[in-house]
Amino acid sequence: MNHTDHAAVLPPLHAFDAPPQGRGAWQRVAVVIPVFRAARHILGVLAEIGPEVRRIYVIDDACPEGSGALVQKHCADPRVRVVLREANGGVGAAVITGYEAALADGDVDIIVKLDGDGQMDPSLIADFVAPIARGDADYTKGNRFFDLEGLQQMPGLRLFGNAMLSLMNKVSSGYWDIFDPTNGYTAVHANIVRRLPLAKISQRYFFESDMLFRLNVMRAVVWDVPMRARYGDEQSNLKVSRVAGEFFVKHLRNTAKRIFYNYYLRDVSVASFELPLGLLLTLFGGCFGGYHWLHNAALNVATPVGTVMLATLPILVGLQLLLAFANYDIGAVPRRPLHLSMSAGRQEPHRNTSP
Repeated sequence: MNHTDHAAVLPPLHAFDAPPQGRGAWQRVAVVIPVFRAARHILGVLAEIGPEVRRIYVIDDACPEGSGALVQKHCADPRVRVVLREANGGVGAAVITGYEAALADGDVDIIVKLDGDGQMDPSLIADFVAPIARGDADYTKGNRFFDLEGLQQMPGLRLFGNAMLSLMNKVSSGYWDIFDPTNGYTAVHANIVRRLPLAKISQRYFFESDMLFRLNVMRAVVWDVPMRARYGDEQSNLKVSRVAGEFFVKHLRNTAKRIFYNYYLRDVSVASFELPLGLLLTLFGGCFGGYHWLHNAALNVATPVGTVMLATLPILVGLQLLLAFANYDIGAVPRRPLHLSMSAGRQEPHRNTSP
């Protein structure tokens, strides 16, 4: 890949120069912007980014419109660095490229990711950075569902698709208090990025959801940030009907991996027994009752009360155990920020910390 730096001199830091009270750590902010078919919007997005940002990485993911070359030619902002990918790898691959470029420069504490199509308001960058700078979160992401009036601008199919994807993501990621998982407006502490297995994260449209799964395995704290999306003449490359099946399969895979890793490989708790017992009892009761119901229906005789009770009791107990497991899992959402106890100098870059 090719790198182009517009200038060696960087502007002074501003909004996050001072250490957060009681934390004692400088907060230097970088922005990563993957671009693909974003030539009409990218220059406007760059012009809106405020002085609180130290570096801006524009990642041209083999854009057929030459968005990266457009930025090189027309953008004079000394903070901007253009990275040209030789082949299109998807939004996830482009973001990871930006993360790696920011880490390689070594003078960034928090990395914000926003899109180049103009749907994400750059004036909100401070809102995404603040919880991490204060030490309250490791990763922040946008949530377009806080403002009910703002949702009126969202196309109906996209609204329904995001609601369904959010439900699946709650189960697979373990972040039950997080919504709008496909929202790509995010911020993350650099120390967290250094610990993520970047090579294993899905590199296309499942990237944001897979990131949440990996973050939960790390026990990182994730916060939602209320925001409004800006819809104009841009066209979304994400088609719900095209990715629904793929997302469903990947969410099932991540659910199984998260439960195994968190409840059996890394730790064992009462929930480790509630889940398998609940599944076995519910399955036994359903199969036992279904078999006898079909058998007696074929003989045109009533199913004995004792048989009905023998099928019903394990189903009821099994459902209670499954609800108890769900309650435990919801209460196990990470609450202690991880990056506060991590030192960049002691961490190995891209260390594999999840299955």
